[in-house]
Amino acid sequence: MHTPHELEDLARDQHNILICKQEHDGEEILAVDFGRNATDLLLDIVGGTAIVVVDTEQFDFEVPTDADEITVNNGILTIKQAIQQ
Repeated sequence: MHTPHELEDLARDQHNILICKQEHDGEEILAVDFGRNATDLLLDIVGGTAIVVVDTEQFDFEVPTDADEITVNNGILTIKQAIQQ
């Protein structure tokens, strides 16, 4: 799974945002940590676009076509994809 360039750009521009990828239990997981100050992290998916609101800022990105699940919890946006065997 590729990291959406909008998320890469956001992490590059805002130093408190971290992106990491890992494999766990047959899934590839992309986690975007907006930091402890991101108490109000909201997600809405409209068509193929994910809209994220962090506190008072909003941004969007194209949902990766291979993503199985996108969630937010405790300031972390998580995108999961099953690993093809």
